[in-house]
Amino acid sequence: MSPTTITYIGGPTAILEYAGLRIVTDPTFDPPGEYPDDDGEPLVKTVGPAIERLAIGPIDLVLLSHHEHDDNLDFEGLGLLADSALTLSTAKAASELVGLPVVGLDAWQSHDVGSVTVTAVPALHGLPGIEALLGPVIGFVLEADSLPTVYVSGDNASLGLVEQIADRFPAIEIAVLFAGAARVPSIPANLTLSSADAAAAARILGASRVVGLHTEDWAHFSETRVELEAAFAESEVLVATPRGVTIAL
Repeated sequence: MSPTTITYIGGPTAILEYAGLRIVTDPTFDPPGEYPDDDGEPLVKTVGPAIERLAIGPIDLVLLSHHEHDDNLDFEGLGLLADSALTLSTAKAASELVGLPVVGLDAWQSHDVGSVTVTAVPALHGLPGIEALLGPVIGFVLEADSLPTVYVSGDNASLGLVEQIADRFPAIEIAVLFAGAARVPSIPANLTLSSADAAAAARILGASRVVGLHTEDWAHFSETRVELEAAFAESEVLVATPRGVTIAL
């Protein structure tokens, strides 16, 4: 079996190679610029992807935590969905991304892709009740025989949900955590994990390796990779992920 690797692209986007599959998380490949938002608060992208969409090669699976925000799915990301074999996302995404190969999952529902079992796990994109405003979000747990179990958080801000996930999956070894403490003016709360919360999530999960995503490239990420690295300074489980470089996990 090929080793598990990660290649950081930028923002929430990375290529995860796992059990022979090439998997992309929340695909964002558009250039820097201001992106209008349905809520009237534009999102500003500051840095483009480390690797352009057309240069990343074939993708077997996209894990899309949600489809309604440009910092998780942009125009080029939609092109990737069209070119990829399968996307797993929310039931709402499957109903609205018509014509694309998207399978919608509810929390705790599983879907097999090759030798990998992917289970959708709950996520909360801010405060309780935020779903009515920002839409539903899910994370993912990946399992395969003789390989480490992987958790991909998506845009989750709730440590309580991380505890539920740890209870159901006590053997998570690799945690891919979306951090950055995302904030927008109209919502008085973090929309993703803060750096301190990410470190707490890793402890709750008992993960031996952590990949930090969603800490760079957008102006509404209120904490950077510097804060994330500081939060993990004592545990030494945070994996260095230089842009565009494939790292073995």
